[in-house]
Amino acid sequence: MTDQGDLLLIMGLGYCGRAIAETARGAGMRVIGTHRGAADAEGAVPFAEAGPWISAASHLLVTAPPDPETPDPKTGDPVLARFAPLIRAAPRLRWIGYLSSTGVYGDRGGAWVDETTPPAPGSVRSRARLAAEQAWEALADHRAVDIFRLGGIYGPGRSVFAALRAGTARRVIKPGQFFSRIHRDDIAAAVRAAMQNAPQRGVRVFNLVDDLPAPSEAVIEEAARLLGLPLPPAIPFEEARAVMSPMALSFWLENRRVANHRTKAALGLAWRHPTYREGLAATLAEERAGERRT
Repeated sequence: MTDQGDLLLIMGLGYCGRAIAETARGAGMRVIGTHRGAADAEGAVPFAEAGPWISAASHLLVTAPPDPETPDPKTGDPVLARFAPLIRAAPRLRWIGYLSSTGVYGDRGGAWVDETTPPAPGSVRSRARLAAEQAWEALADHRAVDIFRLGGIYGPGRSVFAALRAGTARRVIKPGQFFSRIHRDDIAAAVRAAMQNAPQRGVRVFNLVDDLPAPSEAVIEEAARLLGLPLPPAIPFEEARAVMSPMALSFWLENRRVANHRTKAALGLAWRHPTYREGLAATLAEERAGERRT
């Protein structure tokens, strides 16, 4: 990974992509990322101009989601739609990583799933995710392809703290409902570890979730405790669903607990933030440190 010639190309310098880029650079890797708008990050190039970098890359990470309205991976995945022939022919490319979603497991009624559980996506969005996974897996004949299935992503700048401070957070109560989450920095660490120990070819599936699936209200209660704020009123799910967006409702209508034991063993990792408790505390500390610097 630290060879002079290694180059990581990240297709999508969003919230996770920027953290992964920083971690990879810290490990001595050259990193280039794509953007859709103005270049506001180090090593960023327009998405449409990624072709030469694909040909030069040794590692390719795709963070861009598919278009759920076009679940055909040939047109729904924006990277494959634009660059599939270049990617197949890339002479130096030996590793591809794709950031997917645990949503591909579908509703399991609160039961556990792991990396060996067959996907059963229920929503159009999750079916598009699975189709994109399969399209990327088809490129594993002579390179490694790692599929990262992410739980709910949080971290500095993306947490419940802002809503609690603004008084807009809601404590929705749905007994027996679980959500799996992952801190942004643990995503970056997992991607780095996967690149470091990648096989020569073939597909691996990793569940990037923390060690404790938990109800939504438990996270809000812990965040309120850390801020020293009163709890938002409890709202039964059947009442709250009437004002939920279609996307939010789709999350609440699926219930599963996602296991990560195989992933952590394969990557030799222990999470920096094994539960939402440690993750929220670290997030708040980093946000406050950023406020002091400004």
